Amino acid sequence: MTEIFPAIDIRNGMVVRLLRGDYDKMTVYGGTPVDMAFSFDDIGANWLHVVDLDGAKDGDTKVKEIVKKMVAGTSLKIEIGGGIRTENQIEDYLMMGVERVILGTIAMTDLDFTKRVLDKYGPGIAIGIDIKDGYAAIKGWKELSEMTAEEAFDRLCDMGAESIICTDISKDGAMKGIDVKFYAGLVEKYTKRYGCGIVSSGGVTSIDDIKALSNIGLEGIIVGRAIYDGRIELKEALDVCYKNQM
Repeated sequence: MTEIFPAIDIRNGMVVRLLRGDYDKMTVYGGTPVDMAFSFDDIGANWLHVVDLDGAKDGDTKVKEIVKKMVAGTSLKIEIGGGIRTENQIEDYLMMGVERVILGTIAMTDLDFTKRVLDKYGPGIAIGIDIKDGYAAIKGWKELSEMTAEEAFDRLCDMGAESIICTDISKDGAMKGIDVKFYAGLVEKYTKRYGCGIVSSGGVTSIDDIKALSNIGLEGIIVGRAIYDGRIELKEALDVCYKNQM
Protein backbone atom coordinates (compact mmCIF):
# COMPACT_ATOMS: atom_id res chain seq x y z
CA MET A 1 0.00 0.00 0.00
CA THR A 2 1.20 3.48 -0.84
CA GLU A 3 1.35 5.48 2.38
CA ILE A 4 0.72 9.18 2.86
CA PHE A 5 3.52 10.90 4.76
CA PRO A 6 2.31 14.25 6.13
CA ALA A 7 5.35 16.48 6.50
CA ILE A 8 6.48 18.73 9.31
CA ASP A 9 9.43 20.96 8.47
CA ILE A 10 10.90 22.58 11.58
CA ARG A 11 12.91 25.80 11.74
CA ASN A 12 13.62 27.53 15.06
CA GLY A 13 11.04 25.31 16.72
CA MET A 14 8.27 26.36 14.34
CA VAL A 15 6.32 24.56 11.61
CA VAL A 16 7.40 26.10 8.31
CA ARG A 17 7.52 25.48 4.58
CA LEU A 18 10.19 26.68 2.19
CA LEU A 19 9.72 27.54 -1.47
CA ARG A 20 12.11 25.37 -3.52
CA GLY A 21 14.36 25.02 -0.49
CA ASP A 22 14.96 28.77 -0.17
CA TYR A 23 15.34 29.77 3.48
CA ASP A 24 14.54 33.37 2.54
CA LYS A 25 11.15 32.26 1.21
CA MET A 26 9.74 30.65 4.33
CA THR A 27 6.12 30.47 5.42
CA VAL A 28 5.43 29.95 9.13
CA TYR A 29 2.31 28.00 10.10
CA GLY A 30 0.44 28.14 13.41
CA GLY A 31 0.67 25.43 16.03
CA THR A 32 3.71 23.68 17.42
CA PRO A 33 5.34 20.74 15.63
CA VAL A 34 4.22 18.43 18.43
CA ASP A 35 0.61 19.62 18.22
CA MET A 36 0.72 19.12 14.46
CA ALA A 37 1.99 15.57 14.88
CA PHE A 38 -0.79 14.84 17.35
CA SER A 39 -3.39 16.10 14.86
CA PHE A 40 -2.00 13.93 12.05
CA ASP A 41 -2.08 10.93 14.37
CA ASP A 42 -5.69 11.66 15.33
CA ILE A 43 -6.69 11.83 11.66
CA GLY A 44 -5.26 8.37 11.07
CA ALA A 45 -1.86 8.78 9.42
CA ASN A 46 0.56 5.89 9.85
CA TRP A 47 3.74 7.83 9.03
CA LEU A 48 5.19 11.26 9.71
CA HIS A 49 7.99 12.90 7.70
CA VAL A 50 10.02 15.35 9.78
CA VAL A 51 12.71 17.68 8.40
CA ASP A 52 15.14 19.48 10.68
CA LEU A 53 15.83 22.60 8.60
CA ASP A 54 18.28 23.99 11.16
CA GLY A 55 20.30 20.80 10.92
CA ALA A 56 20.13 20.76 7.13
CA LYS A 57 21.33 24.35 6.83
CA ASP A 58 23.69 24.83 9.74
CA GLY A 59 24.36 21.36 11.15
CA ASP A 60 22.85 22.66 14.40
CA THR A 61 20.01 20.33 15.33
CA LYS A 62 17.40 21.67 17.72
CA VAL A 63 14.67 19.10 17.29
CA LYS A 64 15.58 16.07 19.40
CA GLU A 65 13.33 17.02 22.31
CA ILE A 66 10.52 17.79 19.89
CA VAL A 67 10.91 14.42 18.21
CA LYS A 68 10.99 12.63 21.58
CA LYS A 69 7.58 14.14 22.40
CA MET A 70 6.23 13.05 19.01
CA VAL A 71 7.43 9.49 19.53
CA ALA A 72 6.10 9.31 23.08
CA GLY A 73 2.73 10.91 22.34
CA THR A 74 1.68 9.33 19.05
CA SER A 75 1.47 5.98 17.31
CA LEU A 76 3.08 7.43 14.18
CA LYS A 77 6.06 5.86 12.49
CA ILE A 78 8.45 8.79 12.27
CA GLU A 79 11.22 9.36 9.77
CA ILE A 80 13.55 12.30 10.17
CA GLY A 81 16.13 14.00 8.01
CA GLY A 82 18.14 17.19 7.93
CA GLY A 83 21.84 17.44 8.67
CA ILE A 84 22.28 13.86 9.90
CA ARG A 85 25.90 13.06 9.13
CA THR A 86 27.25 10.88 11.95
CA GLU A 87 26.56 7.43 13.31
CA ASN A 88 25.96 8.88 16.77
CA GLN A 89 23.11 10.98 15.38
CA ILE A 90 21.64 7.92 13.69
CA GLU A 91 21.81 5.87 16.88
CA ASP A 92 20.34 8.67 19.00
CA TYR A 93 17.26 8.90 16.82
CA LEU A 94 16.75 5.16 16.41
CA MET A 95 17.14 4.58 20.15
CA MET A 96 14.49 7.20 20.94
CA GLY A 97 12.03 5.27 18.76
CA VAL A 98 12.29 6.96 15.38
CA GLU A 99 11.43 4.43 12.67
CA ARG A 100 14.08 5.53 10.23
CA VAL A 101 16.70 8.19 9.70
CA ILE A 102 17.13 9.91 6.34
CA LEU A 103 20.62 10.49 5.01
CA GLY A 104 21.01 13.20 2.41
CA THR A 105 24.27 15.09 2.03
CA ILE A 106 26.40 12.39 3.64
CA ALA A 107 24.92 9.76 1.32
CA MET A 108 26.09 11.77 -1.67
CA THR A 109 29.54 12.66 -0.34
CA ASP A 110 30.69 9.65 1.71
CA LEU A 111 29.68 6.40 0.07
CA ASP A 112 31.83 4.27 2.40
CA PHE A 113 30.04 5.61 5.48
CA THR A 114 26.68 5.19 3.79
CA LYS A 115 27.36 1.58 2.82
CA ARG A 116 28.45 0.80 6.37
CA VAL A 117 25.34 2.21 8.04
CA LEU A 118 23.04 0.66 5.43
CA ASP A 119 24.58 -2.71 6.24
CA LYS A 120 24.34 -2.10 9.99
CA TYR A 121 20.90 -0.51 10.35
CA GLY A 122 19.04 -1.83 7.29
CA PRO A 123 15.47 -0.50 7.17
CA GLY A 124 16.38 2.06 9.84
CA ILE A 125 18.09 4.07 7.11
CA ALA A 126 16.40 5.85 4.21
CA ILE A 127 18.21 7.88 1.57
CA GLY A 128 17.11 11.31 0.44
CA ILE A 129 17.95 12.20 -3.15
CA ASP A 130 17.03 15.79 -3.90
CA ILE A 131 17.14 16.60 -7.58
CA LYS A 132 18.15 19.97 -8.99
CA ASP A 133 19.11 20.51 -12.63
CA GLY A 134 19.57 16.77 -13.04
CA TYR A 135 22.03 16.44 -10.15
CA ALA A 136 21.73 15.36 -6.53
CA ALA A 137 21.68 18.48 -4.36
CA ILE A 138 23.43 18.65 -0.98
CA LYS A 139 23.89 20.91 2.07
CA GLY A 140 20.31 22.03 2.41
CA TRP A 141 19.96 22.22 -1.39
CA LYS A 142 22.54 25.01 -1.54
CA GLU A 143 25.06 23.00 -3.62
CA LEU A 144 25.11 20.26 -6.22
CA SER A 145 27.01 17.02 -5.67
CA GLU A 146 29.24 15.51 -8.31
CA MET A 147 26.69 12.77 -9.00
CA THR A 148 23.80 13.04 -11.39
CA ALA A 149 20.49 11.96 -9.94
CA GLU A 150 20.61 8.76 -11.98
CA GLU A 151 24.12 7.94 -10.75
CA ALA A 152 22.98 8.53 -7.17
CA PHE A 153 20.01 6.18 -7.54
CA ASP A 154 22.14 3.49 -9.18
CA ARG A 155 24.88 3.62 -6.55
CA LEU A 156 22.59 3.75 -3.52
CA CYS A 157 20.39 0.92 -4.77
CA ASP A 158 23.47 -1.16 -5.52
CA MET A 159 24.52 -0.57 -1.90
CA GLY A 160 21.24 -1.97 -0.62
CA ALA A 161 19.15 1.10 0.17
CA GLU A 162 15.65 -0.08 1.02
CA SER A 163 13.90 3.28 0.70
CA ILE A 164 14.72 6.40 -1.29
CA ILE A 165 12.90 9.68 -0.80
CA CYS A 166 13.08 11.65 -4.02
CA THR A 167 12.42 15.39 -4.00
CA ASP A 168 12.06 17.45 -7.15
CA ILE A 169 13.36 20.76 -5.80
CA SER A 170 11.88 22.72 -8.69
CA LYS A 171 8.42 21.73 -7.51
CA ASP A 172 8.89 21.66 -3.74
CA GLY A 173 6.53 24.11 -2.08
CA ALA A 174 5.64 25.66 -5.44
CA MET A 175 2.20 24.04 -5.73
CA LYS A 176 2.73 23.29 -9.42
CA GLY A 177 1.84 19.61 -9.48
CA ILE A 178 3.88 16.47 -10.00
CA ASP A 179 5.48 14.46 -12.81
CA VAL A 180 3.77 11.08 -12.55
CA LYS A 181 5.76 9.57 -15.41
CA PHE A 182 9.02 10.46 -13.69
CA TYR A 183 8.06 8.65 -10.49
CA ALA A 184 6.59 5.72 -12.41
CA GLY A 185 9.95 5.36 -14.14
CA LEU A 186 11.74 5.27 -10.79
CA VAL A 187 9.39 2.56 -9.56
CA GLU A 188 9.88 0.55 -12.74
CA LYS A 189 13.67 0.74 -12.56
CA TYR A 190 14.47 0.72 -8.86
CA THR A 191 11.54 -0.88 -7.04
CA LYS A 192 11.00 -3.70 -9.50
CA ARG A 193 14.70 -4.32 -10.13
CA TYR A 194 16.21 -3.70 -6.70
CA GLY A 195 13.23 -3.87 -4.36
CA CYS A 196 13.92 -0.30 -3.25
CA GLY A 197 10.82 1.63 -2.20
CA ILE A 198 10.38 5.09 -3.70
CA VAL A 199 8.78 7.93 -1.75
CA SER A 200 7.79 10.99 -3.76
CA SER A 201 8.26 14.48 -2.36
CA GLY A 202 7.51 17.92 -3.72
CA GLY A 203 4.76 19.40 -5.83
CA VAL A 204 1.67 17.52 -4.63
CA THR A 205 -1.12 20.05 -5.07
CA SER A 206 -4.46 18.28 -5.23
CA ILE A 207 -6.28 15.08 -4.44
CA ASP A 208 -5.96 14.23 -8.14
CA ASP A 209 -2.18 14.16 -7.68
CA ILE A 210 -2.67 11.71 -4.81
CA LYS A 211 -4.93 9.53 -6.96
CA ALA A 212 -2.40 9.45 -9.79
CA LEU A 213 0.62 8.73 -7.59
CA SER A 214 -1.12 6.08 -5.51
CA ASN A 215 -1.58 3.89 -8.60
CA ILE A 216 2.05 3.50 -9.71
CA GLY A 217 3.57 1.45 -6.90
CA LEU A 218 5.22 4.10 -4.76
CA GLU A 219 6.07 3.27 -1.17
CA GLY A 220 4.83 6.66 -0.08
CA ILE A 221 3.78 10.20 -0.96
CA ILE A 222 4.99 13.12 1.13
CA VAL A 223 2.48 15.94 1.40
CA GLY A 224 3.28 19.21 3.09
CA ARG A 225 2.10 22.64 2.02
CA ALA A 226 -1.06 21.37 0.32
CA ILE A 227 -2.30 20.12 3.70
CA TYR A 228 -1.42 23.34 5.51
CA ASP A 229 -3.04 25.50 2.82
CA GLY A 230 -6.21 23.40 2.86
CA ARG A 231 -5.90 22.17 -0.72
CA ILE A 232 -5.79 18.56 0.45
CA GLU A 233 -7.61 17.06 3.41
CA LEU A 234 -5.33 14.47 5.00
CA LYS A 235 -8.24 12.13 5.76
CA GLU A 236 -9.33 12.15 2.12
CA ALA A 237 -5.77 11.48 0.94
CA LEU A 238 -5.48 8.53 3.31
CA ASP A 239 -8.85 7.18 2.13
CA VAL A 240 -7.81 7.48 -1.52
CA CYS A 241 -4.66 5.45 -0.99
CA TYR A 242 -6.52 2.81 0.99
CA LYS A 243 -9.34 2.42 -1.53
CA ASN A 244 -7.02 2.39 -4.55
CA GLN A 245 -5.20 -0.60 -3.14
CA MET A 246 -7.95 -2.74 -1.68
